[in-house]
Amino acid sequence: MKTLEELKHLRDESIKNLDMDADDKEIRIVVGMATCGISAGAKVVMDALVREVEAKNLRNVKVVQTGCIGMCTHEPIVEVYVPNKEKVTYTHVDAAQAVKIVEENTVNTAEVKGTSLMDSTFYKKQKRVALRNCGIIDPENINEYIAKDGYMALIKSLTQMTPEEVTNLMKASGLRGRGGAGFPTGMKWSFAAPNKADQKYIICNADEGDPGAFMDRSVLEGDPHSVLEAMAIAGYAIGATKGFIYVRAEYPVAVRRLEIAIEQARELGLLGKNIFDSGFDFDIETRLGAGAFVCGEETALMQSIEGKRGMSRVKPPFPANKGLWGKPTVINNVETLANIAQVVHNGPEWFRSFGTEKSPGTKVFALGGKIVNTGLVEVPMGTTLREVIYDIGGGCPNGKKFKAVQTGGPSGGCLTEAFLDTPIEYETLMAAGSMMGSGGMIVMDEDNCMVDIARFFLEFTVDESCGKCTPCRVGTKRMLTILEKITSGKGTLEDLDELESLANSVKDSSLCGLGQTAPNPVLATLKNFRDEYVAHVVDKKCPAKQCKALLTYEIDKEKCTGCTLCARKCPVHCIEGTVKNPHVINQELCIKCGNCYSVCRFGAVEKN
Repeated sequence: MKTLEELKHLRDESIKNLDMDADDKEIRIVVGMATCGISAGAKVVMDALVREVEAKNLRNVKVVQTGCIGMCTHEPIVEVYVPNKEKVTYTHVDAAQAVKIVEENTVNTAEVKGTSLMDSTFYKKQKRVALRNCGIIDPENINEYIAKDGYMALIKSLTQMTPEEVTNLMKASGLRGRGGAGFPTGMKWSFAAPNKADQKYIICNADEGDPGAFMDRSVLEGDPHSVLEAMAIAGYAIGATKGFIYVRAEYPVAVRRLEIAIEQARELGLLGKNIFDSGFDFDIETRLGAGAFVCGEETALMQSIEGKRGMSRVKPPFPANKGLWGKPTVINNVETLANIAQVVHNGPEWFRSFGTEKSPGTKVFALGGKIVNTGLVEVPMGTTLREVIYDIGGGCPNGKKFKAVQTGGPSGGCLTEAFLDTPIEYETLMAAGSMMGSGGMIVMDEDNCMVDIARFFLEFTVDESCGKCTPCRVGTKRMLTILEKITSGKGTLEDLDELESLANSVKDSSLCGLGQTAPNPVLATLKNFRDEYVAHVVDKKCPAKQCKALLTYEIDKEKCTGCTLCARKCPVHCIEGTVKNPHVINQELCIKCGNCYSVCRFGAVEKN
């Protein structure tokens, strides 16, 4: 394919294939086949659907895989598109239900029992830009991406705009980097564009390492061409001819679909030499990361691509001036890139029409933890934490009370109920003591110990530190030692002062973003939950009853029936008593494993 006319013709034909309003259109059964769906059994469901369609010789029915539909807690999800009818959604589908779905939507259509999730509270407050195609198109079929105006933004850039005009358009949109710091994308491009070099690079940072984060993975699995198109646009804007996607090897589905997408784009002339006779060359390769969290930092990422150990470099020089192999380089993360084609295609005013003045557009969050609706959420900037957690997420399950939300992963902070009406913007979250980060949002309820939460995140960053600078290598380890001392019941009030002092020192003097933000969970919990720290060191109690060393298990004699189940399940035989008589736990022998508490059917074992 070499001309715009050929691409438009292909788009028109592809649109016809996806047009669900045509009377003669085939029935389309879509299966969520992202990692979340596959792990829940979607592959078995899809195979069952294909077998049933083939067995019934239903030539007007097409079974299609797609990416993450969003409500991960309801996987496997199947959606059925019947011409001139509303989409029907089925959740928690198994192989047996798959057979019924085919029957309902092809023979006994009056018996359709599915519902539309788009009217649910989970979707009502969302606006999909980065995720616009996820859960809709087949990510392994480039024609379906083209049917959704795919690659039209690239062609517009190459045929109607100069590189400078593309960069200025990105500046005008106000799009900020979605990988953490929120640096303006257009400004980053403008730093690299004027630099003269025989080679420039565009890098997609897909090294998503935050615990509980899966935003970038979902985009790569559900809409890989949106990233390829954006990288080509960025390459044109700064004069780069080569791109690298640095993606975690732990994302095999995303890697495979990226490789398929790159090959398809090359076959159609959308990547490679002289794209659309414009004289512009651009190609992309993938590079697999080995799972080092520090390689999410841009200079460590470049070190890894170069074949070196992933360790941060001193800045300046910045990558825009001296990046990969010493050449000017622009690095954007997956979600940032997923917005770019839409900005070019619809214009900066459209992008600024939602979100806020300082933070235009939308933000994708991986909503997890103690929440009813675990899943992938995209909301306009300015949406409050309360709206995401309660209106979209459904609040904490089992009637538990909300306690905190961690935004920004191990680099963020824990915000209390007092911050629930905080609008989601870069500056407001920073002012509240947390950060946007890449978009992880972990909800905690009354059963979470905030001291232990701080220990958990700090343990992660200690393990992931590259060790290059002393504040991070030594300081975070010392902080972890203090937290372990506190959660084991051996802490003192002096430890709290030292912990806070160390945290501020590490924050102020570490080389890269990992070390600079590692103390955030500690500082936030010390500020918002200091009473829990004091309870650990003064009362030697864990208010949330989670820190094992501070727990005691006792048997209420009034409730104990003498069934002996607890004694039989005790691994150290520390429970004494006879049949039909109250039992007693020998505290000197008890290892606090909690087996007795878990197995008691009468609520006689108390955890204190």
